[in-house]
Amino acid sequence: MKYQSQKVALYYFLAAMALFGIQVLGGLLAGWIYVSPNFLAEILPFNVIRMIHTNALIVWLLLGFFGAAYFLIPEESEREIWSTKLAYIQLVILLVGTLGAVGSYLAGIHGGREFLEQPLWVKFGILVAALIFLLNVSMTVLAGKKTAITNVLLMGLWLLSLLWIFAFINPDNLSLDKMYWWFVVHLWVEATWELVMAAILAFLLLKLTGVDREIVEKWLYVIVATALFSGILGTGHHFYWIGLPGYWQWVGSIFSTFEVVPFFLMMSFAFVMVWKGRKNHPNKAALLWSLGSSTVAFFGAGVWGFLHTLHGVNFYSHGTQITAAHGHLAFYGAYVALNLAVFSYAMPMLRERAPYNQVLNMASFWLMTGGMAFMTFVLTFAGTIQTHMQRVIGDYYMNVQESLSVFFLMRFGAGTAVVIGALLFIYSMLVVRKTEVIPPGSANPVPGE
Repeated sequence: MKYQSQKVALYYFLAAMALFGIQVLGGLLAGWIYVSPNFLAEILPFNVIRMIHTNALIVWLLLGFFGAAYFLIPEESEREIWSTKLAYIQLVILLVGTLGAVGSYLAGIHGGREFLEQPLWVKFGILVAALIFLLNVSMTVLAGKKTAITNVLLMGLWLLSLLWIFAFINPDNLSLDKMYWWFVVHLWVEATWELVMAAILAFLLLKLTGVDREIVEKWLYVIVATALFSGILGTGHHFYWIGLPGYWQWVGSIFSTFEVVPFFLMMSFAFVMVWKGRKNHPNKAALLWSLGSSTVAFFGAGVWGFLHTLHGVNFYSHGTQITAAHGHLAFYGAYVALNLAVFSYAMPMLRERAPYNQVLNMASFWLMTGGMAFMTFVLTFAGTIQTHMQRVIGDYYMNVQESLSVFFLMRFGAGTAVVIGALLFIYSMLVVRKTEVIPPGSANPVPGE
């Protein structure tokens, strides 16, 4: 850790890991309700559990992004964070808003829009926290050294914060409502978050492999260009069936096809950097998570996204378990694994210790990744059967759901593996063993590490 203000990131990471644990446990509970639909129905309805599961996911990923920014920007800008006090205030606002949202959901108070169910005061709190963050990191970068990594990171963070404004727009017309809703949901996860992912991945690979910065920056700009080119008009694949003009079926199909490209480039980038790298970095767990993130993101967001993005296919498959398969693997690869890579890299330095518990950390990677892969295959098969029975043959929805019960049971088993892996990861981050499991060995460390 080169700069004292980087310590702020530790508290963001700790809060993120706490919500990560809540999120996966909520997901496991929701998965069991698919197996036993009346479980806790009178105490904790499924829709509330699902809201907590999805909202916790979004908030902890954002906390991870904010923490990663507070960790890497001082190193890239070669100066302390502009105001650590503002960073802590931002964290408190986000945590109070999170607790307030969960309390509201448990009391039956919510906005009703999927992923954007937060009460209005919580939405304003998130906006205030985002403005504080943008002021803090922008002033830090403007006063210090500018690099491609900070430029791309700031672009992604500014755009995702500005797009949050559409969360406040809720017109009476349902088509317009869904269009504005997708401006937040799609343009976050399939455009602006990709920029954040690319910048953080570039920083990690720069530190872990020792590849020349010029090579990293060339790859980074190409990835950003393809992400924005495909992602913005790729929003059209959500406009097929919500009452918007028919030309969106062609625009969405064509540009969504290109959305595979930035994820393929990120995967290629990660492996080429490791291949060209000169450094035997001791933090093998962080490198595993970095490579795993780019690989699983390519398959989850790229391949599984393409499987049902063409409008002729999507006409039958939208809203089935195929969508769930794509969503779970894409989020896990692109954003969950990336955050866990940052935690694995930064936490040892923030706690002023050598990389520790790497065997447990890497075991958690294979448990979570294996569980998520199996869950994806199970849901894909379930979705294929559901599409045929429900959309082609025309069977009743509940009859089809009953036919899929064996897949839901297998999905619960896969979810159990993910939860065990997640808890193992949290343990490996927080509990320090007396001796290192994997001796770091000889290395050519980055100066200052």
